[in-house]
Amino acid sequence: MALIACPKCQKRISSKAKQCQHCKTDLSGNTESLTVISHIERSNSLMTHSFIFLTLFIAGVVVWFWGGEPAQGVTSYIAIASFVVGFSGYLVTRVRIVLHKRKSV
Repeated sequence: MALIACPKCQKRISSKAKQCQHCKTDLSGNTESLTVISHIERSNSLMTHSFIFLTLFIAGVVVWFWGGEPAQGVTSYIAIASFVVGFSGYLVTRVRIVLHKRKSV
């Protein structure tokens, strides 16, 4: 008996298990399709994160230059924080997407 990764949740389970105790996935059938589905779900999740960070980045730029002049006071701090978090989050998420795509299914 060895420990293997569940094709759905990637947690360690027994190789003789009929069902994953974490996500309750049935392991008696074809587990290849479960692995592909899990890979696609993860790709979709990463793309959603990328979109959220890009939206945050654009919102920061719009708030900063709203009305034709750079923002001042609290508005400028909000705009800069949104800009920085959105930009850095977007870059990190894009790297995670590339690394995820390099992983074989």
